[in-house]
Parts: sequence; structure tokens; C-alpha cells
Amino acid sequence: MPKPIRFSRHALENMQKRGTTEAEVNQTIAEASWVPAKTSRFECVKNFPYNDFWNKKFYETKQVMPVFREEGDSIIVITVYVFYF
Repeated sequence: MPKPIRFSRHALENMQKRGTTEAEVNQTIAEASWVPAKTSRFECVKNFPYNDFWNKKFYETKQVMPVFREEGDSIIVITVYVFYF
């Protein structure tokens, strides 16, 4: 059974500012390969079809990159980066 995913306040604020959702972050963590990051953290990347405007510019793809750590029986999302191209 997969570990539950919790979000820090910082991650939730960044997700809203950068244009992604909890569902996209959950899907990224569940489906993408985890890569070690700084200080016992992990990151992973998943591309989503976007085909819409972000900051008045059209983009075909949205890339979601959460940074997270495993803590006990759950995953804590620390921050989320979002790239458009």
C-alpha cells in the first residue's frame, strides 16, 4: 500500500503560485522515478499536457517537480517546482 502524501504549507503556497494541483503532485510521486536530492530528500519529474496560457504565453507542456522526504509512514512534500514549455 502506498504511503500517504502530506503537504507542507510552503508546498501548498508554491503549488498555487506556480499552477499545479495536489492530484498532479500525487501522480508525479506515484509514477515517476525518485532521484536523491539534498539533505535526505527526493525529487521526481513528470510532464503533463497543458495546451493553455500561463502568464500570457501559450505552452504545450507543464512539468511538475516535487521535492519531498519520507518521514515514518508518510511522504512530506516540501516544495514543488513547475516549468512550462
